[in-house]
Amino acid sequence: MTAPARDRDPGLQPERTRLAWRRTTLSSTVAAVLAVKAALHGGPSPLGVVSCALCCALWLGFLVVAHRRIRTLASGAGRTTALGPRDATAATLCTVAIAVCAVALVF
Repeated sequence: MTAPARDRDPGLQPERTRLAWRRTTLSSTVAAVLAVKAALHGGPSPLGVVSCALCCALWLGFLVVAHRRIRTLASGAGRTTALGPRDATAATLCTVAIAVCAVALVF
């Protein structure tokens, strides 16, 4: 005999995902602040100012994507949708670019 079809019960999965996005946003904020501190250590230089501006722009881009996703998960409007390819690509590119900026600032 086959088991009867059941509706999907997401349980706490949307909340865990929302909290993970918040933790990632906090980590991204700390990385951006440390990058700004490293860039401006010893006085501002043109390269440091450009790096700071780029890190801040990338952080804001990631923040927009994360906030949109958190809002979608928190709405609880029925079934939550998967992260779209556009948002996933934007979040990935912002994260990688912030890491590249951090490496550039260290060296």
